[in-house]
Amino acid sequence: MNKSIKYVALGLSAFIIGMSVNNFAISNVPSKIAVVDVQKVVASSSQVKALKTDREAKMKELNTLVTTARTNIAKETNAAKKKELENKYSKEITAKRNSIQKDYAKKLAAIDKSISSVINQKAKAANYEIVLAKGVVLYGGTDITSEITKSVK
Repeated sequence: MNKSIKYVALGLSAFIIGMSVNNFAISNVPSKIAVVDVQKVVASSSQVKALKTDREAKMKELNTLVTTARTNIAKETNAAKKKELENKYSKEITAKRNSIQKDYAKKLAAIDKSISSVINQKAKAANYEIVLAKGVVLYGGTDITSEITKSVK
């Protein structure tokens, strides 16, 4: 009998401690949570659209260079000169492609930083404690996507 009282007391103590921890954890849950559809914001950004248009134009130039290189290499009959042309064009094309990719990544990172800054400013202005990507939230939170989209344009 004495053993069973100890087990009941231990179980009751564990229950009380568990409820206390649970109440403490629940009391720290933020009250204002916002969600943002980041993909939608990025897709509607005029900066991103301009960046994509610029990149497409540069890639078109690169494709023109590749076509010109192939034509010039095909015309050459001397094997040594042909190899020299291949090396020349290969280096030129690689340098241009790397430059395009580096420039694109740099500008995209700047746009991402700008969008993050707008989200941060809007969240602070509306007193949101947490802002999550809409894709990770199954239910709840105030959707501030349209506000962010208007500010990002």
